[in-house]
Amino acid sequence: MKSIKKILAVGMLLSLGAAAISCGEETVPKPQAYLRLEYPMGKYIAYDGGCPYTFGYNSLARIKDKGNCNLVIEYPKMKATLYLTYKNVEGNNLEALLRDAQKLTYEHVIKADEIKEQPYLNPSKKVYGMFYQVGGDAATNAQFYVTDSTRHFLTGSMYFYAKPNFDSIMPAASYIKDDMQNIMETLSWK
Repeated sequence: MKSIKKILAVGMLLSLGAAAISCGEETVPKPQAYLRLEYPMGKYIAYDGGCPYTFGYNSLARIKDKGNCNLVIEYPKMKATLYLTYKNVEGNNLEALLRDAQKLTYEHVIKADEIKEQPYLNPSKKVYGMFYQVGGDAATNAQFYVTDSTRHFLTGSMYFYAKPNFDSIMPAASYIKDDMQNIMETLSWK
């Protein structure tokens, strides 16, 4: 009988010990962390590829000429591309070119949370345009157009090779947006 009482006493002590140890805070799994994406500052270098315009671009990007002064600026580490499309202003087609550029931006209104317009004016270089920031899960997060209003018209659009999820591409979109604004600010017509 004594051995049964000893076994029961040891069992109770073990049960009380286990209960005391397990009575801490409830264990909660760690939330998923997000990557901290930082991109190195690129050095801006001049592009002068025989087109009727020049501009400064990020040395970390690669430029491909698609003919007729249409360029593709690739950001391989970000899986992003900036498309530059050049058109001549001829006769009365400036209004149609402006309408097409604005239409391209506002086609994203379905997915966009907001579209901010930022006019750009540089009378000394005869560069006038508009920069659009598209907020939300749209296919493009930034676009622009610039013109001298008499001979030249250039548009730019940024696209990522990923499903549009603004939260995840925001650091890269912000980085390329700065490069797009630099293109506008350094653009000169020949």
